[in-house]
Amino acid sequence: MRIVVDCRYTRIGQHDGISRFTAGIVAELAKRHPLTMLVSDHRQLDMLPPLPWQLVTGPTSIREPLVALQVKKLRPDIVFTPMQTMGSWGRDYKLLLTLHDLIYYENRTPPRDLPAPVRLLWRLYHLAWWPQRMLLNRADAVVTVSQTTAGLIREHHLTDRPVIVVPNAADDLGVAALPRVRPAGNRLVYMGSYMPYKNVDTLVRAVAALPDHELHLLSRIGQAERERLTRLAPQARLVFHDGVTDSAYAELLAGATALVHASKAEGFGIPLVEAMRLGTPVVVSDIPIFREIGGRAALYFDPDSPDSLVSALGSLEREGEWERRSVASVETAATYNWSASADRLFALMRDTVAARGRRGSGRP
Repeated sequence: MRIVVDCRYTRIGQHDGISRFTAGIVAELAKRHPLTMLVSDHRQLDMLPPLPWQLVTGPTSIREPLVALQVKKLRPDIVFTPMQTMGSWGRDYKLLLTLHDLIYYENRTPPRDLPAPVRLLWRLYHLAWWPQRMLLNRADAVVTVSQTTAGLIREHHLTDRPVIVVPNAADDLGVAALPRVRPAGNRLVYMGSYMPYKNVDTLVRAVAALPDHELHLLSRIGQAERERLTRLAPQARLVFHDGVTDSAYAELLAGATALVHASKAEGFGIPLVEAMRLGTPVVVSDIPIFREIGGRAALYFDPDSPDSLVSALGSLEREGEWERRSVASVETAATYNWSASADRLFALMRDTVAARGRRGSGRP
């Protein structure tokens, strides 16, 4: 079985969610079977494991619909891509597409790093369901990263292809001494973007009502957004890091009272897993995906109510509650790992290729 993995969505210099998913999966998958990575920029190789690779055109190229003509030269039996937009015209191999979430149907602001024409197409694409159905039905099977998104795919009848959950996971940020004891101080950590649906305003307003707490905002932030959040609640103790290294991130998490997240929509929730692996409790908005990821370990609050977040944080003050949540967090996070996810993906690949053999020698 010849396997090709589309790694063209790998970021240069620093991973985002899909980039980290790609790198995590491909590294573990290669332990199970030889494979070839597709890249569109040599610099992506710095963020990927040292595996065989092939340079092809980028995913935002005008040639993307015909990228299969380049991929065919590798004679793959199956191709896996961490997105649903990979071109497939002319393919003669099995294809697994990935749909991470449906966030942008409710929140249509596209990622800011995309070219302007692509951002326009992005908005138009999410005005109706039929383009998504058309894309997904080109695949032999569809991968998604959570049961929550799988349920939404079924609810909106987005594909008649099999839908398989291959969970996201988190990289190893280090090992904290376990069991943990509650750290001194009241440091809260937020890791995520500042897009409107992330609902960072609720975090800021809640911290404004907690003068003994400080909120560390770790991601890169523009000056205008920084000033806006500061004006939103001048009394809030906000610490803007404007980006952190993995080691600094791990240190901040290990010394935090909790990781907090007020998002109204997510595809998974990698920061939750990262914090829980270190035994740091998570206090997050009460949305289905966070219920799935955080389980019994997390504390939940109404994302529209800063007072609800204040109350949830207050519950961590009860005798032994922080330590109990810390232990439960480590146990919950252990269920999300790249090895288990790669096992699921590899099993899907074998089944998909075998199904073609049972039907005969013809290819799609």
